[in-house]
Amino acid sequence: MDAVRFVESCEEGFVAATVTPRHLLLNRNVLFQGRLQPHNHCLPVLKREIHRQAIVSAVTSGSKRFFLGTDGAPHERRRKECPCGCAGIYNAPVALALYAKVFEEVGALDKLEAFTSLNGPDFYGLPRNTSKIKLIKTSWKVPESFSFSFGDIIPMFAGETLVASILLITRKSVFTNRL
Repeated sequence: MDAVRFVESCEEGFVAATVTPRHLLLNRNVLFQGRLQPHNHCLPVLKREIHRQAIVSAVTSGSKRFFLGTDGAPHERRRKECPCGCAGIYNAPVALALYAKVFEEVGALDKLEAFTSLNGPDFYGLPRNTSKIKLIKTSWKVPESFSFSFGDIIPMFAGETLVASILLITRKSVFTNRL
């Protein structure tokens, strides 16, 4: 709440905030569901539900001061599930579907494009990306993990069913990701 108020109180064009999917969807309760949940540990630490709601309200309001910032953290399982585990949540495979979920839930899908694709480059004075994506409303299951030569990475919402897949349309090709 305080961070949202601070960003909103500053002169437009000088201060903005990137917002992660985890801070839009999770509160501190998910850290301790039954026992410590290391794959939900991140920095800044998740706050109370009232804070999450304030962030959702700010992000879906259409304000140009807030934009996508996945802050993906692909730490290997063994570096998360240990006494001094790394902070961060790996959300790259699910980020766009999760942002779409939040915007749809509050009836603000018309503001999703600006949040994900326009506000950031405009704030930094960068050119806007000319590639296009299309979200397709379909159910898919998030993989339990992704295996790499260096170890397994557990994604945000591993094993859960999400609604939305991504069709990426570039100038040269079409790429479908059902994740």
